[in-house]
Amino acid sequence: MDYEFRHDAADRVVAVFSMGHEVIGHWLTEEVKGDLTIIDQVEEMAAQLKGSERQWQRDGHEYTLWMDGEEVMVRANQIDFSGDEIEEGMHYYDEESLSLCGVEDFLQALKQYRRFVLTGE
Repeated sequence: MDYEFRHDAADRVVAVFSMGHEVIGHWLTEEVKGDLTIIDQVEEMAAQLKGSERQWQRDGHEYTLWMDGEEVMVRANQIDFSGDEIEEGMHYYDEESLSLCGVEDFLQALKQYRRFVLTGE
């Protein structure tokens, strides 16, 4: 999972993640928006979930973060399509709407995000 952080023209932090993990960048950009208390909450929950069978989710306006002791899923809230809504022969492209990754990789990305927010590097 590759990613980079940068500032946009309005000096907001933008997170860009590699193909297959794009939605994590969208979640950071649209839901976290530089609010490190959200990162604190996610890190705290990851520590509580480690080695347990429990699950946790954080619902946002556009994206939902789901986590257990081993895996993280970020998904766009609008991807609840039923098969009837898609024309025959077509399939729903959700690469930018759903991503799964390991907890450790996700926490490493959050650590780098925090560093960028605080230092700009």
